[in-house]
Parts: sequence; C-alpha cells; structure tokens
Amino acid sequence: MVQFLHGAEVIEVDDGSRAIQTVRSSVIGLVGTAPNSAGAAFASLQIGSAIINDGLVYTAQTAGAGGNAVSLTLNRPVDANAELAVSVSGQKITVSLATDGNAQGVSTANEVKAAIEANAEAAELVSVSVLGSGEGEVMSNSESYLSGGADEPFPLNTPVAVAGSPLQVSQLGNAGTLGKAFADIFDQTGALVVVVRVAEGASDAETQANIISGMNGWLSAKTETGYQPRILIAPEFSQFDNVSAEMESKAERLRGVAYFDCERSASYTDAIKKARQYGRRCEVMWPWVKVFDTDLAKNVARPLSARAAGLRARIDAANGFWWSKSNQVIYGIVGTTQPVDWALDDANSVANMLNENHVSTVIQEDGYRYWGNRNCATDTQWMYEQTVRTSDMINDSIQRAHLWAVDRNLTQTYFSEVVEDVNDYLRQLQSEGAIYDGKCWVDTDINTAETVKQGLAYFDFDFEPPFPAEHIIFRSRLNDGYIEEIFN
Repeated sequence: MVQFLHGAEVIEVDDGSRAIQTVRSSVIGLVGTAPNSAGAAFASLQIGSAIINDGLVYTAQTAGAGGNAVSLTLNRPVDANAELAVSVSGQKITVSLATDGNAQGVSTANEVKAAIEANAEAAELVSVSVLGSGEGEVMSNSESYLSGGADEPFPLNTPVAVAGSPLQVSQLGNAGTLGKAFADIFDQTGALVVVVRVAEGASDAETQANIISGMNGWLSAKTETGYQPRILIAPEFSQFDNVSAEMESKAERLRGVAYFDCERSASYTDAIKKARQYGRRCEVMWPWVKVFDTDLAKNVARPLSARAAGLRARIDAANGFWWSKSNQVIYGIVGTTQPVDWALDDANSVANMLNENHVSTVIQEDGYRYWGNRNCATDTQWMYEQTVRTSDMINDSIQRAHLWAVDRNLTQTYFSEVVEDVNDYLRQLQSEGAIYDGKCWVDTDINTAETVKQGLAYFDFDFEPPFPAEHIIFRSRLNDGYIEEIFN
C-alpha cells in the first residue's frame, strides 16, 4: 500500500548483480610450543619521585590491558583539619589528602600508601610502593590512568593472528617449536599466520596430546581472529601419526590442506608408506632440510612443512591459488638431511619414485626447489593439490557471497540474479587463468513447485581448474631429407 504524499521520495531498489570476492587462500594455521612466551604486562603509574621522597608507584593487581582502565586522583581539600580518606567508584580511586589547621597538606607518601592498602576496594585494584623514604608530602594530582598493561600476546590454546610481523613473533621466545617455525615461514614470505600455542607436557605423549587439543583453535579462528586457516602445519609434530590424523580431520572441516613431515631418520620408503594412510587434503614431504642457525653458528636440521607452507603462501600471493608450488625455489636452506638423487629424464631417481608415490621432496637445480604436485589421494581427479584448493576456494567464495540471498522471496528475478552473480565470478576466474571455464544454471527438473513451497532453491554450477604440466614429452626424429639442403 502506497502512503499518501504530496511531494517526491526516493525508493531504494535492492537488486542487481553482486560481485563475489574470493576468500583468503593462503592463511597458515600453525600449532606448537613456546614455553618462554611473554606473559601479560601489569599497568602502572608513578606520581612523585624518590628525590624528594614523595614518590609512589601504583601497579594494577591484575596483569593485562584491563589495568589501563584504573585511574588515580589526589585531591587536597580547601578545608582545614581534613582527614586522609580513600574512595573508589568503579575503577576510579580518589584520595582526599589530609590538611592541618591552616589548610596545608600534611599527607606523606607512607600515609597515602597505608590508606590505600586499608581500603579493600582500592587494594583490590592496585598495589602501592614507595620511592625513597616516603616521608615527603604528597601533592594533589588530577585524574591519571595507569598505563603499560598488555594482555598475554600468545595465550595458551587461543588462536592469534600474526600478519608477517617478526617483532610480534619475538614475544614467543626461542624455546619450543613456534619461533623456529615462524623463521621457516618468513624466509619464504611475510605470511598471515593463525598460531595456537600449547603447553609442553611432562612427556612426549602429553605434549602431542596438547598439540592435538590445540588444533581446535583453528576451528574457532574465524570467530576469534576473522581469518580461517587453510594451510595447516605442526612442525616437529606432524611426523607422528596421531597428530597427522587429527590434522587431516581439521583440514576436512576447514576446507584446507595439511602438510606432514616424516621422522627425521625416516627412509624414502617410510615416507611412501606414510602417504598411503591419508587422502586428498594431505601432502607428505621428505626429507628434512638443513638451515644455517645464526645463534648456533652451524647448520641444523629442520622439518620441511613450515617452509612448504610459506612457499604456498608466496605462490598464492604472486601467481594465485591455482598455481603449483612445485619447481619453485625454497629460500633459506643449504641442503637436505638425506641425499635426493634426481635428473630431469630419470624415471628411476629417488625424487621421481617419491613423486610417483605421492610424496613431495626437494631437488637441487639452480637452487633448492620444491618438487612434487601430488597429495595423498588415489583418485586421479583429486590427486593434485592445486585442483583441491581451487575447488575449495570457488565453493567457499560462492557460498559466503550469498548470505544476502538467504530468506529472500523465490521469484524469477531472484533465480536470475544468483545465476548471473555466479557466472560473472566464473568469467572473472577464467580471465585470470584460475579455471578453463565454468557456468551456473537453474535445473527446472529439480526446482519444482513443491521445492519452492519448502523454501528450497537449487543452483548448479561447474568449472574445470588447470592441471600442472607434470610430464613433458618431446618426440625426437632423424630426418634425412635435410641432407638435400646441402645441394640446394
């Protein structure tokens, strides 16, 4: 019903196509230990100084950023013979200083400290320490807030987003596995990492249990940090089957991929056996690599998974999620812990046998290169990592872009708009080289009067991602016809 109006108005029509934006593909999910990680910092406030013995330092009783909300006010009444008093309102502490018969201040630092400590509410907010002897007279001071309080940067079992910041990572300390894993990743690119720190257990089994439990932080990362991890790693732990099995489960739920290391001493046949235990979202890599440690001033062994994750993020940023990371240089390594023989045309080399059996490795040719396209899947349709990831990115992007379409009336215009949105997106991907082609349509055999009455709308779409040139064949011939050119 149109309301009567003698005038003009504008009615906003909310229809037309909506651009679909591809979800982030290169967010790394990392779990590990860092027992020396920085703790929360206490907020504090200093008023006065030790030089004239009137200095007091007020420190929040609870560590963290919440302490910065505590304030302190020192008032000197204009009345004579006022008594020293402390009052608290919320997180605001007010000290009314004492005066003598001439309305001059007489409260010392020691007396102010004692008064605050005697007030239960104030003592619950701050502790007080004296600078100097404490015999100096405390002067009035306008409301001042405590500062410097900071929450624990990497609380246990909590996802934290790190956007390529070495300074932020330095708060993890050098102990445990996380600091080293970040160094491996950042050697490749300044990646966005969702990290979950867990406690070291009393035994290896207990630590592994903590690692497995910490992976739940990946699932809550979208809510907690705004980012969903897609490349899952647990360096120095993923060689254990109980850890890697749980990583596969999390990769399935997150529509991501999981990178597994092997035991440092594992043979290439052990790696092949490990790959046979997992599916299309998992990639096994062998062997470990050698990295120069500047603190120890010598080469040390490192698992490959963190550098592979950094490499994957680097290729995503430079070329796109539909590109293979194979045959790309890995930065920062000086060798492998076990020899990997390889030649471009040698089907019997160790590298080729590993790749044939769905294990990725490292070769040396114009630098150290990642070598291998295949995940652990036996289904040839899904055996390439880039195929799985392209499918995930497209499916997720289309799904998330259509929140607007939920609960709208099912009309002819509605079906047309959704189809056009998806087709526009698929055409964009085709122009970028992410897919060969794709299209979206409405199947009238499925969308019937009965399904519409149930609030159901079906849309079909297809696409085909590109495949890597894994095997190039040159067919060589001798042609004696070229001899005739001598005489011509």
